Amino acid sequence: MNPKLPFPPEEHERIDAAIAEIGRSTAANLRVVVTRVSDRYSLYPVAWAAIGAILLGGLVTLLRPDIASRTMIAIQLWFLIVITLLLHWLPIRLWIVPQRVKHAHARQLAHREFNAHATANRRQQHRILLFVSLGERYVEIVADHETHALAPAGAWNKIVDEFLTTVKAGRVADGVLDAIAACGSILKIHHPAIDAS
Repeated sequence: MNPKLPFPPEEHERIDAAIAEIGRSTAANLRVVVTRVSDRYSLYPVAWAAIGAILLGGLVTLLRPDIASRTMIAIQLWFLIVITLLLHWLPIRLWIVPQRVKHAHARQLAHREFNAHATANRRQQHRILLFVSLGERYVEIVADHETHALAPAGAWNKIVDEFLTTVKAGRVADGVLDAIAACGSILKIHHPAIDAS
């Protein structure tokens, strides 16, 4: 069972069975990674809270120039602590991170996972990774050069688009299973099992 799949045990079993079937019916290796988030983005809550504390200090100084320095520092420090804790809550944290940064981090993790997948089994030349990062709302299919080139034009994008449609309907596990089946169809055509006639 893949520990990176955040699903209930019965969904794990269905996904594992679908992956195992691809392994039996093709000469390729399919791996699925579904992660809740691709990075912790720990710096963003602190950075936003610090900017807010500085702006608050400037505003309070303009409105109340007679306020003592120690009082102002205490206000800013409390603001920094409270806002950092508030922004550290994952949904808000993901909201304050720019989309391009989230997608860049998710893409980097996808390619690291693919490289780890390749390193773990160097003898397997044909491999494909279905990578899903739920927090970043990012999906990517990474394949070796040959498999990628053999697939019909737009095939990978079509699989991703259909996956996203299923996920928007609230059926993430079904989307993963459909994407596995679609990838399997491509692999069965271009990399059939060795003993297949």
